[in-house]
Amino acid sequence: MTQGATTPFIRWGILGTGKIARAFAAALQITPDAKLVAVASRSMESAAPFAQEFGAERAHGSYQALADDPEVDVIYIATPHPMHHENALLCLHGGKAVLVEKSFTMNRRQAEEVIALARSKKLFVMEAMWTRFIPAMVEARRIIESGEIGVPANVSADFGFTANFGPEHRVFNPVLGGGALLDLGIYPLSMAAYFLGPVAAVQAQAEMTASGVDMQTVFTLKHEQGGVSTCSCSLRSRSPTELVISGSKGYVRLHDRFHNTSTLSVVLVDGSSRSERTLQLPIAGNGYTHEAQEVGRCLRAGLIESPVMSHDETLAIMGTLDEIRRQIGLVYSADSAN
Repeated sequence: MTQGATTPFIRWGILGTGKIARAFAAALQITPDAKLVAVASRSMESAAPFAQEFGAERAHGSYQALADDPEVDVIYIATPHPMHHENALLCLHGGKAVLVEKSFTMNRRQAEEVIALARSKKLFVMEAMWTRFIPAMVEARRIIESGEIGVPANVSADFGFTANFGPEHRVFNPVLGGGALLDLGIYPLSMAAYFLGPVAAVQAQAEMTASGVDMQTVFTLKHEQGGVSTCSCSLRSRSPTELVISGSKGYVRLHDRFHNTSTLSVVLVDGSSRSERTLQLPIAGNGYTHEAQEVGRCLRAGLIESPVMSHDETLAIMGTLDEIRRQIGLVYSADSAN
């Protein structure tokens, strides 16, 4: 399929067969006008059972085979963080549109290479920040743009859970891009930028693990267009995991587990007068279908990026992550790669 063409459905491939790949495959089953046609792993022993379980027509025992598959329109990259850069370049060189799981890459330099290649080949690429597309977040954006809470000037967001894993687990392994920041902190950061705009300055503090990744990190942001944000992420504590956008007339709160919540509240305050309403906006399935539908919409429109999760914003967010890591001393091998 060429981007912009009208076809009965968008033909998806999934690169990787882990937990997030399974969640996305399940979401594609309820995504209108979408079909999982191929899956790839580094071995056929992993790819074949996955393909059979989720009804994919073909299983590939190498990533290259999926990139070369002529019957695939777009590939969802579901490998660990450090592999995203290499995998995305491979798929783009194969002429495929790509949806890259977050964090998009390990650093801004890698992200620039991926996006530059996509732009040169006029191929769609998007960071898989699925939270931006769930109904509650879409409604929150609409409410704020309507002016109901006044001019938004402050965002607070947190994401924390207790990681009761051994030290060998992915989230504590620097080789696999471990740490709270890239796994969890990217959500508060991305939402702060979504509602208050690009980041002008950041200040960060962290508690590090023995393996050298961050156990928990807090950071404050100053935004270019005005406003400030406070964000935190933790692998040590189960935090409220809420997102609050405050303006001159009140605030919007995305409730517990804001990244996939179906509940939001709008609170308006005028002197001693206070009003509150709560809305229920259920997500479809496990929530990943909403970003898949956006990818399909963009492909059919011939776009190479989504206006909701643009290339420039992904690059800016990766740059902010780089600066946070510099401040807290979080270094990955990709930072020294040529």
